[in-house]
Amino acid sequence: MKLSRRDLAAAGAFALGAANLLASAPAQAEAADETALNQAVEALRKASLSQDKAKLEQLFSDQMSYGHSSGKVENKAEVINGTMNRKAVVKSIEFPELKVAVVGNNAVARHLYVSESEMDGKPNSVKIGVLQVWQKQDGNWKLLARQGYKLEA
Repeated sequence: MKLSRRDLAAAGAFALGAANLLASAPAQAEAADETALNQAVEALRKASLSQDKAKLEQLFSDQMSYGHSSGKVENKAEVINGTMNRKAVVKSIEFPELKVAVVGNNAVARHLYVSESEMDGKPNSVKIGVLQVWQKQDGNWKLLARQGYKLEA
């Protein structure tokens, strides 16, 4: 079989195209993971606000370590129990300035935690920083660790 220059050029173009597709696959996977992680963080925000126990159980890793800005550290069961039995009426929770970084099956999310609540008729505002560590478990993002911290004045 004789190969012409046209055949070689077509084969070369095909090879370059295939290489570009293969090279872009990890970038597309990372973008999909970032999108899924953003959705998980938003689902956590909504579940915390609405006291959705089933959703919190789904989003939290069994090994979760949850650090509050006060220094208190809780496990999965303690956080869910605290959310379900809170005495304050939480009116809003926002996670502004969300930034995520995915590294393989792990990810880091940083954001502010801003909430408005009321307890015994007294309003309360909270604004802290939060670092979350997420891990992909069985194809889903699970919160593995969370640490709240006080912001500089």
